[in-house]
Amino acid sequence: MHESDHDAYEGDAYPGEDEEATGPGQERTFAALPPAQGRGFAVTWWGRAWLKALEDTALDGQQLKKGRRFAREGRVGAVSVRPGRITALVRDGDATYRSDVLLQELDAVEWDRFLGMAVERAGHIAALLDREMPPHLVEDAEAAGVELLPGIGDLDPECTCEAWDHCPHTAALCYQVARLLDQDPFVLLLMRGRGERRLLDELQIRIAVRAEGHGPTGGSPLPADDEGVPADEAFAARDILPPLPAPPPLPDAPGPAPSLDTETEPRAGIDPAALELLAADGAARAHRMLTDALAPGHEHRPPPMLLTPCQDAVRLAAEARPAPWIAKRLAVGSRRSPAEFDAAVRAWRYGGVAGLSVLEEEWTPDREAMARARARIAAAWDEGERPALREKGNRWTSADGGVQLRFGPDGRWWPLREEDGRWVPAGPADDDPAAALGGSAPAEG
Repeated sequence: MHESDHDAYEGDAYPGEDEEATGPGQERTFAALPPAQGRGFAVTWWGRAWLKALEDTALDGQQLKKGRRFAREGRVGAVSVRPGRITALVRDGDATYRSDVLLQELDAVEWDRFLGMAVERAGHIAALLDREMPPHLVEDAEAAGVELLPGIGDLDPECTCEAWDHCPHTAALCYQVARLLDQDPFVLLLMRGRGERRLLDELQIRIAVRAEGHGPTGGSPLPADDEGVPADEAFAARDILPPLPAPPPLPDAPGPAPSLDTETEPRAGIDPAALELLAADGAARAHRMLTDALAPGHEHRPPPMLLTPCQDAVRLAAEARPAPWIAKRLAVGSRRSPAEFDAAVRAWRYGGVAGLSVLEEEWTPDREAMARARARIAAAWDEGERPALREKGNRWTSADGGVQLRFGPDGRWWPLREEDGRWVPAGPADDDPAAALGGSAPAEG
């Protein structure tokens, strides 16, 4: 075959091949690679294993050396990869030869074993999707009776130069394919009989069947060990996993807390009433979180702020309304006096973590925000009726000392009243300081 014949063989199919027999997605053609000056032909361990099979099989080392030079000089054209065969045109002087290397396909039984093994180990497919071939994948396949990598005598050459052993042209093709294998181990699986799309489709079917409990082993598609699957592997395998089930229906209310009132005395240090309170609070929070998760636009909202133990003690007392003796324990645990804890609980009921922050933290807002607030106060009252306020940081106190406004980091104003020499929350926050001041409610009893 001469160089003038080269154009006739460009494209996805080569003469004498039945393209339909390979099926859709069962043939890939890779453009000719540039010369490989100054670099090896295999970087990955599986690429080197491919070349070892070639070098252990060929009888004439000089032919391999010449083929390696051909590949390094960029004389190998586009490479066609399909089940059982790789093909390329190789230039040798003024002539061009069609070279093929044949590799035995896995039969139906071997593919069934491989797919069964892969379903059991989601990490294997995740690695392939990351274009990696971990050694334990090959080892697990061998344990299942499946040889993925070629061995001595497995790479069978055919070339139009009519050499009976590996010639420089088939050797050059093998060296070039080692570079392709470095980039994508699915090339090897295609040679063994399954293209990437077909392989992933078959795996997805098997995983879906197992998820429904109808497979040979049933149960979850994840490994049966206690370690589970690393998150990055699970994410990489997302394209082969079955779709998630529909979201669960939202219950009308949280489930009831279990009753721990039994005839058996609790062990020392265990308080059944406190545990019942925690269980009821956990159910209420779970119901609230599920409600938020099913609400439209949930995925665009930032995650809630994590609470400190001291903040969570206030939240628990504000939302669960425990018995006084439990509230006292929560106050001690939050390192607050009873009066401080009561004020903190009121702040939480008015504004959650933002209300608690305004009660207990002092800060200095920017001048522009304060100037806007003064203008709104001035516009809300006539000249003679305007309340006199003393400003200190984010806290504005009335002249008679009975009411105070606090500007929060959230940009809202919070009203407080003085009780027994202590400032306590007096109402909900408002964007308008005049509204917050005029609408402050009497303190809770």
